[in-house]
Amino acid sequence: MANVCRLLVLCLLCLPGGRLSYAASWLASGPNGGDARAFAVDPIDHTHLYLGTATGWLYETHDDGASWVRLARVGNRDDLVLDNIVVDSSDSKHLLVGAHDLGSDGGLYVSHDGGATWSSQPEMQGQSIRALTQAPSNPKILVAGALSGVYRSTDSGEHWQLISPPGDKDIHEIESLAIDPKDPAIIYAGTWHLPWKTIDGGKHWENVKKGLIDDSDVFSIIVDPKQPATVYLSACSGIYKSDDAGSIFHKVQGIPSTARRTRVLMQDPEHLETVFAGTTQGLYRTMNAGSVWGLLTDSLMIVNDVYVDPTNSKHVLLATDRNGVMVSDDGATTFRPSNDGFSARQVTALVSDPNRPSTLYVGVVSDKEAGGIFISNDAGSRWTQLSSGLDGRDVYSLAAAPDRSILTGTEHGIFRLQQDVWIPSGLVDRTPPPAPAKPAPKAVASAKRRGVAVAPAKKAAVVKKPAPVIVEMKDTVYAMTAAGSLLYAATSAGLLRSDNSGEIWKPVAGLTGEWRFVATAKSAVVTAQLKEIMLSTDDGANWQDAPLPANLTQISAMAVDGAGELWVGGREGVYLSADKGSSWQTLKYLNVNDVSDIYYDAAGNRVLVTSNRASTSIYAMSLATSAKNMTSWDTGWNLRLVRPVGDRFVGATLFDGVVVQPADSKETRWY
Repeated sequence: MANVCRLLVLCLLCLPGGRLSYAASWLASGPNGGDARAFAVDPIDHTHLYLGTATGWLYETHDDGASWVRLARVGNRDDLVLDNIVVDSSDSKHLLVGAHDLGSDGGLYVSHDGGATWSSQPEMQGQSIRALTQAPSNPKILVAGALSGVYRSTDSGEHWQLISPPGDKDIHEIESLAIDPKDPAIIYAGTWHLPWKTIDGGKHWENVKKGLIDDSDVFSIIVDPKQPATVYLSACSGIYKSDDAGSIFHKVQGIPSTARRTRVLMQDPEHLETVFAGTTQGLYRTMNAGSVWGLLTDSLMIVNDVYVDPTNSKHVLLATDRNGVMVSDDGATTFRPSNDGFSARQVTALVSDPNRPSTLYVGVVSDKEAGGIFISNDAGSRWTQLSSGLDGRDVYSLAAAPDRSILTGTEHGIFRLQQDVWIPSGLVDRTPPPAPAKPAPKAVASAKRRGVAVAPAKKAAVVKKPAPVIVEMKDTVYAMTAAGSLLYAATSAGLLRSDNSGEIWKPVAGLTGEWRFVATAKSAVVTAQLKEIMLSTDDGANWQDAPLPANLTQISAMAVDGAGELWVGGREGVYLSADKGSSWQTLKYLNVNDVSDIYYDAAGNRVLVTSNRASTSIYAMSLATSAKNMTSWDTGWNLRLVRPVGDRFVGATLFDGVVVQPADSKETRWY
């Protein structure tokens, strides 16, 4: 493994108190794909595009979307949705991004160096921005739509002013905006409850709802660049078109149905009668200004944005949920993934193949048929999807069974990998135990011992063994681990155990209910719910309660090491018990909160700890001595978990796929 995927040099720092710290940015490696939100094109170079995500990352491409690189994490947050990107038509180095989170927070972020560095616009700080556009006829004028109303800038975004009536009960929760291509004072604003229009820069507003189904949520508005009286808008009730600048709208027939949401409308710059509609059920297109529409993609595809190359209308890009970026070079007749370098996956599980240590498997959630399991045959450098048989299930756990096969625990049962296909491997033996034999009455037994004659007893009824009850597992499987010849699974319906590598599972007596964690080391087995721990020191034969640390409100991670010590983590930190939970201690040099994972690395005789958001470091506590010396690496990423692979680490991030530790570490400085 020492020569597998040598990537970068890792810097080594040694800090006071025997604490070592290695600082370097780990390398993102995939799996490619995930949620892509919005495009923006460089006005000078049409091959240079920007891509916004739902995790704060801004990507860019210089080859028409063939490959992508991470440019910056806007706002230094991983919860910002970047749905709106403006590249200043008068200065391509000037970028503005409107951002929002899943609540009511967000902001406007500005870059003057092509996206290398960003600052928050003070006047728009905290605004949940859902729409942002630049006036085609005057680049100094920009309009932003937020939950609180419509804002305008007349100085290229330096200052902003609310132009919708303050506190208005109708013109708020702005979802879409459009500016007349010839007159920047004419602005259309789509809200969560119908569209509005101003012809005087916001001094007066008119509700332009005639022809729309009442209370329609307006997702997208576009104005024809040559015929401004032609306006299209999409709403939760369908697509509408106006030929008189919004005085009256007519519903377009054939797309979409009332239950389908059209998130974006986009005209072909070369053929304005061609309009694309990106919906939650695929991409539609009309080639005759809305008279006839046709579905161009699978109806399962969720389309967030559409980009049509202004110099070649056959080149079309889609920003989608789960599938990332899709590209067409034949005018949207066919599409293929174009995600080289783009990864927005939520990785939840990672395991290496015991037969081939450089082969890794990761499981993801929230990506349906586009997710599941991904495999890497080169220690995490490149990934391919391996999800046949999972049918879009979310994956929560992965494990190597005692027979060295690979198992995965999903939201709906356990599956085994056989010849690149996942097959169900979750039959549960729920046969009740046989009824115990009735003991002989005490009087009869006493008489027999004294030699007293006793009348023959009636023939005892034959006790029948219960009929076997073998059922298919349909429960959520949160964690799995092997211990010698045994395999354990923590599920939503109890702790299960298998002695045949997961072919048949049996419930562990007394451990019903939802168990989230399970870990083993030598003869110790520990399992936990969010607020309860059970421990066995004899391979699961007997179990005892292990009390929680007094200050821990809820368990988020758990492990047991080779000495039988218990490790638990939560929002408050990491706790260690050497006496089966009777007492707990914290490690004074391990100051980490919001713990995401604790893992006992038996080969390295160490415990690995990662944190959700409180730290981008991983921590390794050596168990070679009672002092438990600690080493830490600053990865540059918020990690869900980390695992050793040969002589380095591979980490799973919260939203950004897999990251790999650079190899060939060299010591650079000592303290």
